[in-house]
Amino acid sequence: MMMNMFDRDGSGSITFNEFIGLWNYIEKWKACFQNYDLDGSGTIDGHELQQALRGFGYNLSDAMVQMVVTKYDVRGRGDISFDNFVQSCVTIQALTESFRRYDTQGVGIVTMTYEQFLGLVLSNR
Repeated sequence: MMMNMFDRDGSGSITFNEFIGLWNYIEKWKACFQNYDLDGSGTIDGHELQQALRGFGYNLSDAMVQMVVTKYDVRGRGDISFDNFVQSCVTIQALTESFRRYDTQGVGIVTMTYEQFLGLVLSNR
């Protein structure tokens, strides 16, 4: 997913300069992850994820944060690894940006057709 983000020329591979951009991006995420891994466990639990998301400007309910943890907790331990933390945050950011294109009033509510919804979700996979 991240390699595709940095494949600027669409070649299916990344050049050295594109790799440097990817490396810097990962290092920033690593610092962010370590900042929110409050107990130093090497994983992010629901409380830590909620703090991180709030730090990014997303005020999600406890139930929604738990849904994110459940979705990205591939080991079934109630927490998420670094890779899955990055993936979850990037996904939330992309979905939020897509949602905002429909939320022209900026109130957090949209009306859309089923096909618009599918298009929104599928374009962010």
